[in-house]
Amino acid sequence: MTNESFFADYLAASVRLAVPLAFAALGGLYSERSGVLNIGLEGMLLTGAFASAAATFYSNNVWLGVLAAILAGGMVGLLHALLSVSWRVDQLVSGLAINLVAAGLTSFLARLIFSGGAQKLPGIEAIAIPGLVNIPIIGSLLFAQNILVYLLIFLVVFTNYLLFYTHPGLTLRAVGEYPRAADTAGVSVQLVRYFSVILSGCLAGLGGAYLSLVQVKFFAEGMSAGKGFIAIAALIFGKWHPIGTTLACLLFGATEALQLRIQALGVNIPYQFLVMLPYAIALLALVGLAGKSSPPSALGLPYLKEKSE
Repeated sequence: MTNESFFADYLAASVRLAVPLAFAALGGLYSERSGVLNIGLEGMLLTGAFASAAATFYSNNVWLGVLAAILAGGMVGLLHALLSVSWRVDQLVSGLAINLVAAGLTSFLARLIFSGGAQKLPGIEAIAIPGLVNIPIIGSLLFAQNILVYLLIFLVVFTNYLLFYTHPGLTLRAVGEYPRAADTAGVSVQLVRYFSVILSGCLAGLGGAYLSLVQVKFFAEGMSAGKGFIAIAALIFGKWHPIGTTLACLLFGATEALQLRIQALGVNIPYQFLVMLPYAIALLALVGLAGKSSPPSALGLPYLKEKSE
């Protein structure tokens, strides 16, 4: 393998590994910009992976699998919104509970549906754009991807435009920063937070669909493997900005791709140290390596509407 092909293969692997992180982190961005802490991204990601695998297994149709992942992730998001927005349960506790329930329930159902083994699934194939795909290095990286990658690129650009250049985006950010002022201006804080958290679950579910229908093409218990938590780290590293968050996901994807290639080269380093490399980078992000990150002012704080006298 030439240096150019090795580098192109490494970049492609970095993108593949970053995509589920970016979907989950983008979902977390909507939730946390509205003021709802979403530790449950791990559970939403895993639920999406299971739902897409189960629906594809029964229907033999990957697009029904993708739809099932969106719906299942949205339902988990609805549960998190119900607990944290309406019932004002501690948002950290709600998210952790969702992660635990998702891990246990998907493992139980997977053993029933897949008979305790990994069933090979049809996958979502890449779409090569004629002419452009032949460009050295970036051709296969940018112009030979599957539709979920193209959708992710669109969503990142759209989210950046929505949040910072439209009135609905201003409303969402106002709810996350100054919910009392937004309420006074006639905005339904509860409705905005419900919508944002449900959308968060849908996007994380898409990340799960990518895991099971593109990356590995089967479902395995616990296959999210901490990616939801790394997505949260990427969100902090990217300072709750869609482009910064996506770039942080690419960094974590590149780190994971690097440790896999170091292992494949047989370098005399204990593999445990290599496996923990992406998580070590995530920890460095959390302690502020990229500078101080300021979350939305009302993040994690339940909002209780004042009753008029």
